Amino acid sequence: MCKPSCLFMCLCLLPVFSWFVNPVFGQTRQRPNIVLIMADDIGYSDIGCYGGVIRTPHLDQLAAGGVRFTQFYNTARCCPTRAALLTGLYPHQAGIGHMMDDRGMDGYRGDLNRRCVTIAEAIKPAGYRNYMLGKWHVTKKVNPKGDAERHNWPLQRGFDRFYGTIHGAGSFFDPNSLVRDNAIISPFADSEYPSSNYYYTDAISDQAARFIADHRQQNASQPFFMYVAYTAPHWPMHAKSADIDKYRGVFDLGYDAIRAGKFERMNQLGLIDARWKMAPQRGGSWSDVPNREFEIRCMEVFAAMVDCMDQGIGRIVNQLARDGLLENTLIMYCQDNGGCAELMGRGGQFKPRGERPTLPALATDYLQPDMIPKQTRDGFPVRQGYGVLPGGPDTYIAYGEAWANVSNTPFREYKHWVHEGGISSPLIAHWPAGIPTARKNALEPQPSHLIDLMATCVDVAGARYPQTFAEHQIIPAEGVSLRPAMLGQPLNRSQPLYWEHEGNRAARDCKWKLVAKGPGGPWELYDIDADRTETLDLARQHPAIVRKMIGQWETWAKRAAVLPWIWKPPYTSSDSAK
Repeated sequence: MCKPSCLFMCLCLLPVFSWFVNPVFGQTRQRPNIVLIMADDIGYSDIGCYGGVIRTPHLDQLAAGGVRFTQFYNTARCCPTRAALLTGLYPHQAGIGHMMDDRGMDGYRGDLNRRCVTIAEAIKPAGYRNYMLGKWHVTKKVNPKGDAERHNWPLQRGFDRFYGTIHGAGSFFDPNSLVRDNAIISPFADSEYPSSNYYYTDAISDQAARFIADHRQQNASQPFFMYVAYTAPHWPMHAKSADIDKYRGVFDLGYDAIRAGKFERMNQLGLIDARWKMAPQRGGSWSDVPNREFEIRCMEVFAAMVDCMDQGIGRIVNQLARDGLLENTLIMYCQDNGGCAELMGRGGQFKPRGERPTLPALATDYLQPDMIPKQTRDGFPVRQGYGVLPGGPDTYIAYGEAWANVSNTPFREYKHWVHEGGISSPLIAHWPAGIPTARKNALEPQPSHLIDLMATCVDVAGARYPQTFAEHQIIPAEGVSLRPAMLGQPLNRSQPLYWEHEGNRAARDCKWKLVAKGPGGPWELYDIDADRTETLDLARQHPAIVRKMIGQWETWAKRAAVLPWIWKPPYTSSDSAK
């Protein structure tokens, strides 16, 4: 597909070597444990080892001992990303082309369908135990009326244990749809994890460490797969005071200064090309900010949330080390979409906090039903509005467009859109027994995608991706194993990569990226080798490439249940080329 002159070389039709015969892995025949970690609503350059100012020493250490992929892609939104990660398919093929709503078409049912399998279902026949923690968000059955409506909950999709939330967002101090295995629970009446100062990120990390320790004691003869899906740092901006205090003054210089510093560090780290221009600042000028205390506080809390997540990842890694499992555990870290420009809670009038609670306290066994709680457990109303300083459980605020733009340095756009700012994610792969010493701290530029994680897990697990499962025909996996890239070898990818979300659409074929905003937006063409920040549209200079890639995208869209078009029917080539 790609010529040798491209930034990377894709070799078609090469066999992917079996885990058991690749000489690099000849020293051990033991299958690795796999820990797949994903963060929520975080930009490409937020963590330290990708140029960020937020302190992430544990992720940085994993990167230093492993491989950092510099062109790894998600699908621009939480639900589709989780569907693609879990199944190795494009999200529409798994039934989740949008969110958890049924739009009456197979690609948009809002529930994982039965023509896909999860990673857990695929590798369980190879002897793996499977654990899941955190945000599920691939079913609309959040409050099931019976066992039948739990058909797409984790334990019904191949996992042996689960602790987390079925819904996508909520308070970090009082999450809704919190579940242990198959039962909805209150975080304040959970005998297995008693806590007077509950914080969801810590609970995910602590329970993950516990699952590892329990596995070592009870199932040591089996390898395990663990999927850890943090909600941090998705809104609301909730964090513990001690973590917020670490970032006092760090963001006082404002948007432009922080972006410029990140851009320089990314150049120094080799993550970006010196030829690339930084995309323009969006979301407003720092000089025009009406309430700097509020804006600074939003980013301080965001940073604290990421910091706390990194601390928890450190506890997971330390548990693996204590149990003697770290050497032969493949740890992969990624993010579900770019920084989030949504304005949740930032509109409306400022509401001050009262000195005393004005509502009755909630019982310890009260099950929080709301994404946005009406009150705290001790009776304070939950507040929104511009100027409400976020952080505490009585607030519910997002950090806003301008800081999202900073998070996505140096790229364009955000969550929802499929320009680079919306779909670019770090991918850190750490596996002491499987990644050669010469590849440690390496940067891997070959483009890769969430659809590749299924193939990677199946590959290293020595499993087989099924043609049928539970009497259903299974759609063939779309991705390729990333294990060759971890070794510094070319990937065996024979097709371009594709995207669609809310009418935003793209295709990536070697150095060329075709991208458009909205169902009726014009196609743009970028040379990603020379201009990954998408500042110079080459569509008019290369009409033949545009026509070819439009055809490729439309063929894929029909095959992958993206079409028929649901926002502007009927979709035609002439619409897409306007």
